[in-house]
Amino acid sequence: MVNYNKFVLANGLRVLVHEDHTTPMACVNVLYDVGARDEDPKRTGFAHLFEHLMFGGSVNIPNYDEVLQRVGGENNAFTSNDITNYYITLPAVNLETALWLESDRMLSLAFNEQSLEVQRQVVIEEFKQRYLNQPYGDVWLKLRPLAYQQHPYRWATIGKNIEHIEQATMAEVKDFFDTFYHPSNAVLVVAGDVKFDEVQSLVDKWFADIPDRPVKKRSLPQELPQQVARRETVEADVPVDSIYIAFHGPDRHSTDYYTLDLISDILSRGNSSRLYRTLVKEQQLFAEVNAYLMGSTDTNLFVVEGKPSEGISLEVAEQALWKELERLKMELANEKELDKVKNKVESTMFFSELSVLDKAMNLAYFELLGDANAYNTEVDKYARTTTEDVRQVASSVFRTDNSSTLLYKAKRQEAHVE
Repeated sequence: MVNYNKFVLANGLRVLVHEDHTTPMACVNVLYDVGARDEDPKRTGFAHLFEHLMFGGSVNIPNYDEVLQRVGGENNAFTSNDITNYYITLPAVNLETALWLESDRMLSLAFNEQSLEVQRQVVIEEFKQRYLNQPYGDVWLKLRPLAYQQHPYRWATIGKNIEHIEQATMAEVKDFFDTFYHPSNAVLVVAGDVKFDEVQSLVDKWFADIPDRPVKKRSLPQELPQQVARRETVEADVPVDSIYIAFHGPDRHSTDYYTLDLISDILSRGNSSRLYRTLVKEQQLFAEVNAYLMGSTDTNLFVVEGKPSEGISLEVAEQALWKELERLKMELANEKELDKVKNKVESTMFFSELSVLDKAMNLAYFELLGDANAYNTEVDKYARTTTEDVRQVASSVFRTDNSSTLLYKAKRQEAHVE
């Protein structure tokens, strides 16, 4: 149970405070309600670019990291298709420094051509290294648009292509900031060795005068139910063949989300999971195999992926994966098997409550979903899942006409003849 108090400033900033006096540290987490799904299809990668720009300094503080390091703090951030999250951990006695830094860049981020050019090149280099010049790196650049035809989840957070970042103008960057980086589009969580009254006073001091702007009404094109199987085959310079099968699943608010998440654990969590035990250990059809739920806010993807063992064709590997998925549809899962993965979920959530950073990030995320207290009821939602729920959700999701399959073939090296 993660206890917290909440207040909202007049400018719309939602603030949650969690007191944990077992640690001398504090965490300041700022979550902005903007991700890659909010981008213009002709200008993708902006949410991720902004994650980098936010560390380029503000009008008043040209070197963000230097100031923070002086007070023993560390910071980082991440971007997804749904959110952009920034966090600072530091000794609780220096809490005000973190609040000052976060408020200053929310109010007056420095916009200059030099900063934009530096961060642009950083992002372009990341695009090349992680997505274009790495084996299997472009899988999501291919699988997302195969699975999504309408929803902006069809592109990855890095963007559709390098040109969108290369051509980004200062005017477009400023417009993105003005649209999404303001108090009522953010959730601030302060957690650790802090007192609510003190935090309330400091937040009021540093954030209350930041003017708000209207929240852009989100109106995203929704994905229609998939009714025809989609397939794509790619040949590339990769070590071995690989297969990826994506299925559309429920959104983050659905009760079926929890069932499908447990199904991913039944199939792929640990060496006793079904896919590893059957396809890797017993039948030796795969060198590695995984199943996971993307965890997106809107319509999700459930992905089954694997690399066949040497000498095993992609056709045989694909049939083996489908056979395991069909088992979930035709047979009730074993009660002990289901209880085991439920217990693993519970233990994972318990250990996350030992970290002040994890607690801060989770409170912010669930507040954005609609209710921070829902974080405290997550285990109960998993616990209510029955073996019949598993069968029904598997039957609903694991359909051929709901599948998008990407076959990734390794280029065969021609024998050299003297």
